[in-house]
Amino acid sequence: MNFSNKLIDWYNLNKRDLPWRLTKDPYRIWVSEIILQQTRIEHGEKYYHKFLKKYPNISYLASTSNDELLKIWEGLGYYSRALNMHKTALIVQEKFDGKFPSKYSDLIELPGIGDYTASAVSSICSDEVQPVVDGNVLRFLSRLYKIDLPIDTAKTKTYFKNLGFKLIKGVKPGDFNQAMMDYGSMVCKPRKSCCQDCMFSSECVAFNTDSVMQYPFKKKKIKIKDRYLNYVVILSDDKKTRIKKRNSEGIWKNLYEFPLIETKKESTHNDIIKKLDIDFLELKDVKRIKHKLSHQLLHISFYIFRVGDIFDDFISIQSLNKYPFPKPLNKFISELV
Repeated sequence: MNFSNKLIDWYNLNKRDLPWRLTKDPYRIWVSEIILQQTRIEHGEKYYHKFLKKYPNISYLASTSNDELLKIWEGLGYYSRALNMHKTALIVQEKFDGKFPSKYSDLIELPGIGDYTASAVSSICSDEVQPVVDGNVLRFLSRLYKIDLPIDTAKTKTYFKNLGFKLIKGVKPGDFNQAMMDYGSMVCKPRKSCCQDCMFSSECVAFNTDSVMQYPFKKKKIKIKDRYLNYVVILSDDKKTRIKKRNSEGIWKNLYEFPLIETKKESTHNDIIKKLDIDFLELKDVKRIKHKLSHQLLHISFYIFRVGDIFDDFISIQSLNKYPFPKPLNKFISELV
């Protein structure tokens, strides 16, 4: 039995029971694929149901506002994914008469859809022969064939894509792609690979050379940047505060935050007070947390000031939950409210 048939037989017996596998609707498959980028399945599944409840089809998504969409997306991170989904929805309404495309050539032209997502949707919904290349696939194949190429280069991903075209022949493309991802996630795991139970261990070159944990490898080492974010939380006696929309490029664009003073190192409350342009009655509290992103470690401080004057742009604290905030600010707000 060849590789692909052996893999499909395993998949039919072991595939995970996931809600997006009950449909071939390209819109729903697309939603699941975008949500699952950089997200664990158990976490993403909750958002999948919540998202489809609010946006059951592309017309609902096209008619929403960015603020509403980001509120639904709150806590998933990588917020540009949601904004690209909205852009795509508008294009689908106009260019495809509201019918979400399922062909690779159409999908790859839409915002936020790269080769992986276009391959997944087109193979599952249209049986197009388009192998997917994600982290699970890269890990599985790099170990199986002991491929000494760094996985974080475009050239290597093209190599794996071509390898996928050779392996996918003779089986249903959608099942093959999902089987590859399941096998990488359930058997050929990143740290605790189940090599003793792997049906490919006898032919796995990395396993037979005792080098499984050396694969895959990356060329670039991620350099973590420290950032110091100091939020000025202004509270009036009648429980009002001030927020603003984050319009700068980079993390959390289009989300809301308290007035921010970013510094090059950790600040004291006196350092922050010197930078204020408001009169305050007292410094009520200072809370500090750390929040790790893929390339950044955020040192976040919340300076809570009581003020006497009320300004036109103040809003009630109770209304904060109507706005989309970054995850670490949302946690702070839940304690504040």
